Amino acid sequence: MTLFDWPYWALAVFTYVVVQRLAELAYANANTRRLLAEGGREHGANHYPLFIVLHGGWLAAIALFAAPTPAPDMLLLNAFIASQTFRFWTLASIGRWWTTRIISAPHFPRVKRGPYRFIKHPNYALVVVEIAVLPLLLGAPAMAITFSILNAALLWWRIRVENEVLMERNGTP
Repeated sequence: MTLFDWPYWALAVFTYVVVQRLAELAYANANTRRLLAEGGREHGANHYPLFIVLHGGWLAAIALFAAPTPAPDMLLLNAFIASQTFRFWTLASIGRWWTTRIISAPHFPRVKRGPYRFIKHPNYALVVVEIAVLPLLLGAPAMAITFSILNAALLWWRIRVENEVLMERNGTP
């Protein structure tokens, strides 16, 4: 089954994710440039290209190999919709500080509103859910498992770097 043979609902969900990711990259890049201009410094840049490869590969693998059913699994579709609600809450809460990179400076405040009141890394928790739920929703369980494992390894590395930066800034990860 090719992408063009997918049912409308699946094509709409996948297109939404691609457009959403591209818009997020534009927003993140604008925030990164501004934060660097305000005295921020990037940390852990050596792992960043691996995230680009992982997320690009995840989307490409779904586009090439997923086989959605004619009707969506409503539990998975609702989990996906809930994850997107959580995504918007997370991004709205961190606002101008959100980037896809780790940018920090001693004078940057720590965000402690929205889901950041409850979870140290809510965006990473969200991505864990998305990496699994989208392929499952689109009929690609092997991709859900494979990319979840790869994502877990990268997040383990990234969260360690981010926690070290937070420790340097204010003594708590």
